[in-house]
Amino acid sequence: MSYTDECWIRDGISVKIPKKFQKIGKDSFVENISYCNIAPSSVLVHKKVFESVGLFDEMLEVCEDYDLWLRIALSFDIGLVDEKLIKKYAGHEEQLSFKHWGMDRFRVRTLEKILKELNKEEQRYSLVKNELIIKYELLLKGALKYDKKQEIQIYREKLEYFR
Repeated sequence: MSYTDECWIRDGISVKIPKKFQKIGKDSFVENISYCNIAPSSVLVHKKVFESVGLFDEMLEVCEDYDLWLRIALSFDIGLVDEKLIKKYAGHEEQLSFKHWGMDRFRVRTLEKILKELNKEEQRYSLVKNELIIKYELLLKGALKYDKKQEIQIYREKLEYFR
């Protein structure tokens, strides 16, 4: 699998990509664990990769690309073509990242799934566990802010389990 860098366009204007979203191209798993840093339209994937790790998880309404890239990065090296070969448009109302409260809820599902597959002694186990704690804390904060009682209970229990 390979992916390219991109040019960001927001409301018709080219914008500077924030540092945390800039492509590095060293360890795709580490670089994508906090958020999805690979644009699907910039990707080329060999059929054998899909045969090995599967396709997009259709149970995820959003963040299905995040899920797939992390699953691929667990088993394969992912190459970066360090050129801005696509334009990524944002700022429109239909954008999925604006559709849901707490987008990290969907990323958490992926991380929980991956954690079950990793050996506790692996370095990536610790990375995933630490990222889960960060995301649980953020989601708890949001649940408290919006008085989402069920979610408050869930994230408190998950944090207690992992700490």
